Amino acid sequence: MRNADPRSRASSPRCEGAHPRAHPPAQPDRGKTPDDRGFPSSKRSRIRRAGPVALIAAAALAVSPAPILAQPTAAPYTTVAPSPDGTGKVFAGREIARVMSWHGAAWLERPERAREERPDLVLEALALAPGMKVADVGAGTGYYSWRIAERVGEGGRVYAVEVQPQMLDYLGRLTAGRGVKNVEPILGTPSDPKLAPGSVDVALMVDVYHELEFPYEMLARIAEALKPGGRLVFVEYRGEDPSVPIKPLHKMTEAQVRKEAEMHPLAWERTITTLPWQHVIVFRKSGG
Repeated sequence: MRNADPRSRASSPRCEGAHPRAHPPAQPDRGKTPDDRGFPSSKRSRIRRAGPVALIAAAALAVSPAPILAQPTAAPYTTVAPSPDGTGKVFAGREIARVMSWHGAAWLERPERAREERPDLVLEALALAPGMKVADVGAGTGYYSWRIAERVGEGGRVYAVEVQPQMLDYLGRLTAGRGVKNVEPILGTPSDPKLAPGSVDVALMVDVYHELEFPYEMLARIAEALKPGGRLVFVEYRGEDPSVPIKPLHKMTEAQVRKEAEMHPLAWERTITTLPWQHVIVFRKSGG
């Protein structure tokens, strides 16, 4: 869910320097060109767990409007003077970052992304199984959507949610070119992913949540869309790590993600830091 790439200092809110999200020292801004980052070899991978993981049964998904949200008791948003990379809209003490648009779609498909972001490790963390129904919220070009589709198989389905029709057009061309038939594009809104309640096994957001215009409403809708025991997975650049060369508003700490997610019926399950710069933060729908 992303708006031409505003992520470099000049044109993009996420990044500085060669990479649209990064700010390597002593390098000029170059917009949306890829960087040459590798993997930190000195850091040990860490996985924190909270309780056993239950198996999730697959079920079909029907797309329909979700029920009207109950609003929080206090106004969830405030405003400040916008920072260079922000919107000026504040939620839970965090200024919401400016978004990336469909003009940056080609950058999402850059060949070096597999090395830089290790999608193989993300997919492993998702623990997908044939027949699952998965929502890829903020799917962009479908970089993850088709990979997930391969893992859930013909009996499963991937709901690729975007708010930009142009991005969905791009996604449709790429998945058709790969012969992928179990990815369904969904045009959502900034506050509603348009997923049916109780229908999704796993919802995934990769480098998306920090840019959502209405994070409270979107998480409420996503929580409603999860089946009982379903999982919501955030992938965000690690805000705790100053060595991650990403603009601050385009990183999130685990504590901030947990603070915002736990406003909803979502229980933290584990945090995985096997990725070079990002962490994978997993929540499970609690209750009924």
